[in-house]
Amino acid sequence: MSDLVSYVNSRVAVITADGRFLVGGLMGSDQATNLVLSDCEERIFSMSEPTEIVPLGLYLVRGDNVVVVGQIDEEIDSEIDLNQIRAEPVLSVVH
Repeated sequence: MSDLVSYVNSRVAVITADGRFLVGGLMGSDQATNLVLSDCEERIFSMSEPTEIVPLGLYLVRGDNVVVVGQIDEEIDSEIDLNQIRAEPVLSVVH
């Protein structure tokens, strides 16, 4: 994914095939869409509980597990109160 080069050194959101929602700084990627994320955190959504944030630190996501990568507007993201968010969990990809 050569398009990811423009996202390097930006904060990105990654949705994985197993239903995880990861947020971190994109440090690099390769032709197989393997991603290296710095200051990565996983956001776990629930309809009954506040969004859980699990710090992961430096994190590698294998390319075969990447579904979507999107650049985050850090100003808007910082204004979101994740304790107030209730959402259905992201489901796994079904083949």
